[in-house]
Amino acid sequence: MQFQSVLDDIAAALAPELGREGKVANYIPALARVPAQQFGIALRTGDGEEAHAGDSTTAFSIQSISKLFALVLALREMGEKLWDHIGREPSGNPFNSLVQLESEQGIPRNPFINAGALAVTDRLVSAMDAKAQMLALLASLCGEPIDIDEEVAASEAATGFRNAALANFMKSFGRLDNDVGKVLDVYFHHCAVRMSCVQLARAACFLSRDGLNPLSDERILTERQARRVNSLMLTCGTYDAAGEFAYRIGLPCKSGVGGGIVAVVPDRLALCVWSPALDHTGNSLLGMKALEMFAAKTGLSIF
Repeated sequence: MQFQSVLDDIAAALAPELGREGKVANYIPALARVPAQQFGIALRTGDGEEAHAGDSTTAFSIQSISKLFALVLALREMGEKLWDHIGREPSGNPFNSLVQLESEQGIPRNPFINAGALAVTDRLVSAMDAKAQMLALLASLCGEPIDIDEEVAASEAATGFRNAALANFMKSFGRLDNDVGKVLDVYFHHCAVRMSCVQLARAACFLSRDGLNPLSDERILTERQARRVNSLMLTCGTYDAAGEFAYRIGLPCKSGVGGGIVAVVPDRLALCVWSPALDHTGNSLLGMKALEMFAAKTGLSIF
């Protein structure tokens, strides 16, 4: 399959729509300044083929895509014990909602909403230098150094009142072991990791290879763990739009309010799309359109 021509066609088709609909994440000041008229797409196959189009080498704030890699670190460290602290069900609510935490005794629904990611981060803080290990994991997966945008991290810390409320609420139920300020600091820095579509497609590719890093054949997750992470991406990875993503695209995806979305085609490839303008659920408008076009043009789906 000529993936390069597929991506070129998608980028060309969406070019007239750049910046016409949606809004950038204006509740984080550093993200509010990102120009909306940008679009990138990239993929990497399990056997090393790469293709990319548009603004695919422009680095952006990965935001909630970091939750995927935080989960990987936690599974490597704790295995199945992680699920004593976090659920695996879709929330059906906005990603920063407090509603279910009270009725469910401070146990987050899944690791891909903010409360769940804070619980994962708490586990990581107990076990490792979580900032350094996140960067090391990403560097090993994409083959080049990765950094954190300190301006974005500071911007999130200055305005992250809802995340502070989530963390304190879980702490009140005894669900966090570490100091809330420390957990929030690591969480904000993970969200502020800066990567491009090309880098993220490489970084997610191990999930298309049953947990094996395609650059080194190092086992990142067991085959069983990799498949289960993919299942969680499908059911929980795109906030309260997971059903719409499954219906229209049919691939495991993880999105972030920086405008990025990573997707996995098991046993084939991983891809990343990016466009900063978001819909009302916090997912990239053009990113979702691009993935739908990719699935239609290639016939690649898990269904």
